[in-house]
This record gives sequence, structure tokens and C-alpha cells, in this order.
Amino acid sequence: MAGHHSDRGLLRINGDRLMQRLWDLAEIGPIPKGGNNRLALTDADKAGRDLVVTWMRDLGLEVDVDTIGNVVARQPHMEGPPVMMGSHIDTVATGGKYDGNLGVLAALEVIETVMEQGAELRRPLAAGFFTNEEGSRFPPDMMGSLCYAGGLTVEEALSATDSAGLSVGDELDRIGYRGPLPCPGPVPYAFVELHIEQGPVLERDEMQIGAVTGVQGISWTEVKIAGQSNHAGTTPMSMRHDAGLAAAELVTAVRRIAEEMGGTQVGTVGALRLHPDLVNVVAARAELVIDLRNTDDNDLQSAERRLLSEVHRVAQDEGVEIDTKWVARFEPVVFDPRVVELVESTASALGLTVRRMPSGAGHDAQIFAGICPAGMVFVPSVNGISHNPAEHTEPEELIAGADVLLNTVLALAREAL
Repeated sequence: MAGHHSDRGLLRINGDRLMQRLWDLAEIGPIPKGGNNRLALTDADKAGRDLVVTWMRDLGLEVDVDTIGNVVARQPHMEGPPVMMGSHIDTVATGGKYDGNLGVLAALEVIETVMEQGAELRRPLAAGFFTNEEGSRFPPDMMGSLCYAGGLTVEEALSATDSAGLSVGDELDRIGYRGPLPCPGPVPYAFVELHIEQGPVLERDEMQIGAVTGVQGISWTEVKIAGQSNHAGTTPMSMRHDAGLAAAELVTAVRRIAEEMGGTQVGTVGALRLHPDLVNVVAARAELVIDLRNTDDNDLQSAERRLLSEVHRVAQDEGVEIDTKWVARFEPVVFDPRVVELVESTASALGLTVRRMPSGAGHDAQIFAGICPAGMVFVPSVNGISHNPAEHTEPEELIAGADVLLNTVLALAREAL
């Protein structure tokens, strides 16, 4: 960028306007204690989409909707691939105000600021929101960005169903967001996503900004255990084939694997069902999903192998049958070093404290990293809480993150053609 450090002409967004849009969107699909429920493609999601699209059109942006319902608004009358910002506005059933929404509304605020200030650009800016990022209602998560980037066919995505058997295609039609544009979509010049950290690291380290280096790999394994139901009082311990015990063994094995491997390895069992689920009956069946994550794919594969050997051991020890199936697998993503460096230097130039860090959660930006230079800006989450109505980030921290986003994309949009 031209000029010296002191006259870089750093711009600032309108913080009040950003906060007002965040509050306005949070009024759609409210739940007690200040949270939000806007599951993908519900009536509440439609209302949220309609509001954001109205704001996009009010700014005079060209608004495009593709066949999986992704919405991208770009500055008109400018040629070439845009510098794209964005995230998602769908939530989990017990979501907060900021997850996803911040990245979309800050993107709009960045574009509005640039237009107000008459900032000179060589390429347009774009703001997008992507369908079913959370994956709470339909598998897989990050569905919209996967389709946009060519990682999932539209046919597969449209045929995905929720627990009530409703399909993505039918629900897109119902809410009027099955658009005319094809997927994959046009490749942006770069993609930058502002997001709350959803973890405790920035707050713990008293840092204002995270320059996100990448996203850890995620592996979900569905485990189905078939044992034998029997009377809890009359069946000797030595003659049991207890699916519940086998499940418990695997739950503790997951913790043990993560602790023995150390580093960035984490492991979780957050979903577990027993059948028939009665106090006085040895469980006949158990179903659980095991979540393993690591920033290094070799280490993640090692954790997966260790898990499978534990599965074999438990099946033999307890005399049960265990079936496993991968239900999700995302390799770790490393963000573009130039974008990471730009986020870091921009934060410093704005007088903000910044550290490099990986993301523990999945984001649309990791999908875009497969097709263009991509990166992320994190702001702190109070107590690391997210996917919860108590999710909170102080307004000045949200605004600081948007300032970093603004000046990062300005630098990218001003690079030589």
C-alpha cells in the first residue's frame, strides 16, 4: 500500500450503525435470555434473510441468490473478481446474537463505509451469507459454502433432509430462496471472515484480535453398538453383553487418546443414546458420535486409528458388535500466509493487540480457502461461550474487529490488477 505507516489513511466503520443492525437482526427468532433460534430455512431464517437482503438493496448493491440459497451482494459497476467478506445468519436452536451474524453485518458495514468515504478501489467488495452453515437442521454443516466452492454437489445438498423428513430443496422453495445462479459460484479475489472466537483464548491472553492461521481438522465417527438386553437383577455380571458399558468404555477412551496425544488434539462424545433406556434393563443398543479434532492431519489420522483399535478391543471384551461410520471429515485448513500477515499488521496499525491462533470451530472461510486466498479475524468471546444465549462480546471489541476487516479488505481491493 502506498504511503508511510502514519498516513496509511486507516478508515473506521460506524460502530453505532453496526450495533443497531446486530440488534435488529437479533429481534428475529428470539429465545429467552437474549439468544436466537433461526435454524436454516425456517420461517425465522427467511425473515432474517429478507431483512439482510433489504439492507443490501438499500445500499444499491447487486444481490445474487444461487441455487442453494447463498446470497452475495457486490458493489455495482465494477469489473473483476471481488474481495468477498461474509459468514452465515442461520443459528443453532439455542444460539447467540453474534455467531455468523457479526461477519455478515460487519461486511455490509464495511461496504457502506467505503461508499460513504469514497475510498478508491481497484476491485469491488462483496458481502455474502451462506446457507445452513451450522448444519443443525440439515447435514452437512457449511453446506452453502461447500456448494459454492464445488465441494458438494447441489443435487446432494438439495436432497438432504431434516429430522422431520423435509428436504433442503423443498424448504428453499417454500421460503423463496432457491435462486437462479449455478453452483459452484464465481471465484473471489480473496475471502475474509470476521467471527467471534467462540473460545476463551483471546480473553485469557487479554488480546483484542486473533489473526486466524487455519482451522483444525474435524472427524466425526458414528458408532452403533449391538449387545443384549437382559434383566439388571438376574443376569450375572460375567454373562452380560452390555452396550451401555461398551459405550462408556469408548467415551473414556476418547478422553484418554486426547490426553495421551496432547498438542492440539481434542476429543468429545456429546451425543449418546441407550436403548431401551430403562433403569433395570441392561442396554441392548447404544449409539454415539465421536468428535475428534486436530490442526495436523497426520495427528488426526493417528487419533482415528487409535479410536478404531479401541473399538475392536471393547467389542471383544464385552462380546458386542460395533459398527462405525464416518459421518463428517474435514481436513485441517491453513489460511493464506499473506492474508494472515495482513490481518496481523492491520490490527497492529490500528493500535490493537493481536495474536496468531488456529480456529477450533469450522467456518465458511475454511471452505473458501480451497479456491482463493482466505483468512479470518477473531474477536474475543466472554468466558469462551458460544452456541448459547449467554454468548457475548463487548461492542467496542466487535467494532474493533470490523475496523480490522475494513482495512484488511481495503488493502486487498487496492492491490495491483
